[in-house]
Amino acid sequence: MSTPKDPVDAIIGQWATVRPDLDTAAMEVFGRIFRLARAMGDRMEKAYARYGISRGEFDVLATLRRSDAPYALSPRQLSATLMLTTGGMTGRLDKLERAGLLRRSPDPHDRRGLQVTLTDEGLRLIDEAVGAGLAVQTESLSALDEDQAGQLSGLLRQLLAGATD
Repeated sequence: MSTPKDPVDAIIGQWATVRPDLDTAAMEVFGRIFRLARAMGDRMEKAYARYGISRGEFDVLATLRRSDAPYALSPRQLSATLMLTTGGMTGRLDKLERAGLLRRSPDPHDRRGLQVTLTDEGLRLIDEAVGAGLAVQTESLSALDEDQAGQLSGLLRQLLAGATD
């Protein structure tokens, strides 16, 4: 069973015509990674929209959820984990707080700091949303068998480590 051609194949073919001297192997890999990331990002956005949240807001709630009970972090910890500016984080926190999914309160360990905590509604929502997101990812990954998925995961881990050194 052969794999059908995709838009990256067309791009590679065009480069081969106009610049046959180029080695486009990296372009084939990263072109597909970029397109896959965009396609999955769109699918994840739709999955989370059913819960009234964006991918960015999902990330905030998921980071709090992963911190385990009492599901609380400082805005600085959230910003560092999500690689966001404090301004970007403030906007997300404002929206999520208005929706009743988290609350900001004084940090009991630092008089000058704040603590961001999931509400019961935020905990319920993130637990449902993470399941919905994983279902979308699992469905997409079903194009591969279990061995292929494991191999791809390992290869991407290596590639990511090499790109972030």
